[in-house]
Amino acid sequence: MQGPAAPGGVPAARRKGVTGTRRWVAAVFLLPALVLLGALVVYPIAYTLWRSLFDKAGSGFVGLENYGSVFSDDSTLTALRNTAVWVVVAPVLATALGLVFAVLTERVSWGTAFKLVVFMPMAISMLAAGIIFRLVYEQDPARGAANAVVVGVHDTFADSSAYPGARPRPGGELAASGGGSYTTQQAARQGTAVALPLIGIPAAELPAGTGAARQAAAGPGVTGTVWLDFKPGGGGTAGAVDAGEKALKGVRVEAVKDGRVVASATSGADGTFALPASAAGARLRLPASNFAQPYNGIDWLGPTLVTPAIIGAYLWMWAGFAMVLIAAGLAGVPRELMEAARIDGANEWQVFRRITVPLLAPVLVVVVVTLMINVMKIFDLVYIIAPSTSQDDANVLALQLFLSSFGGGNNQGVGSAIGVILLLLVVPVMVFNIRRLRREARR
Repeated sequence: MQGPAAPGGVPAARRKGVTGTRRWVAAVFLLPALVLLGALVVYPIAYTLWRSLFDKAGSGFVGLENYGSVFSDDSTLTALRNTAVWVVVAPVLATALGLVFAVLTERVSWGTAFKLVVFMPMAISMLAAGIIFRLVYEQDPARGAANAVVVGVHDTFADSSAYPGARPRPGGELAASGGGSYTTQQAARQGTAVALPLIGIPAAELPAGTGAARQAAAGPGVTGTVWLDFKPGGGGTAGAVDAGEKALKGVRVEAVKDGRVVASATSGADGTFALPASAAGARLRLPASNFAQPYNGIDWLGPTLVTPAIIGAYLWMWAGFAMVLIAAGLAGVPRELMEAARIDGANEWQVFRRITVPLLAPVLVVVVVTLMINVMKIFDLVYIIAPSTSQDDANVLALQLFLSSFGGGNNQGVGSAIGVILLLLVVPVMVFNIRRLRREARR
């Protein structure tokens, strides 16, 4: 016995969909996908939502208390702020870089090779990229590539101090006078030789070719000697130039009267210096520039710069992704529009701003939205690159979820609440993307 006939006389049991396939056949083929979707997506979301309403042990119902704990915890609030920075900054910068790369390499013969090089970091895992950039951002210029470049540029334009860390003997004639400088306690007299002994410099670290110190002879003005007051093997008299003690060449000596520098000189190869007669009655100062520590670069992974530094590592990986998608969209831009604009007198910037960018707008939106979803779940780079001293300053929601649930907090109730919040933040972006795709399909 056949079932009731559908409009048009076709039995309901034999009714077909618009694709010409019986509905029960379609359901059979869709069933495995639906089971996987339920097991891998729907069930975890439902369980996470349910678990967020229970306490740390999972046995006591606490309602929305975990959500209150999330928004009252300083670490989570920092993670929320940093995630907002990531969502706003990283996708925009990655898309902008991809757009620049795609446009600039469009008409050069080596453009394909350049795109390949830029896209290659996408083949590297987040773990490997994190390790690479942890080394790049090392503070020590001998190990960190970033600071090696920064220090190299700095030292090209700025002189380094001659004897970093040098200091006078405690209780001697030289005393600290603020700002890292040292000044004699007594005014210098004309026709006298002043002794300016220093310590704190390993003999092995003296510049190559350093000679022996010599006691300065009295002259018409003010003379003196700057030397390392240390005799190899011990012995000698403190504050006196002994045989075997080394001169300190290139030390700047200033004569200061009433807070004003009236004369200056630099010690020679034997450590001696000579000031004019105008220096008589002045106190002698060794400025801090003689003893400043060498420039060690920028603290990339300190509390201030750790988040921008990690975003830089992210851009290194994902700018190639943006470039490839934008280049594909650029290939479909009508060339006649650009040529017509150039014939009408538009320069390249105007063509780029008024023609290229508006025509690429749908592609740019796809890239930005995709990267926004991607950065909301960023975890690996932050966990690996940020050192323990500044990890709290670089914290993001995905990392805080891990730390709360498994990384010492062991509170899966709070971790589940963070997961739900993260899902709620992703949903508006996904809804926007779906609506945009539907509008594109209707065109």
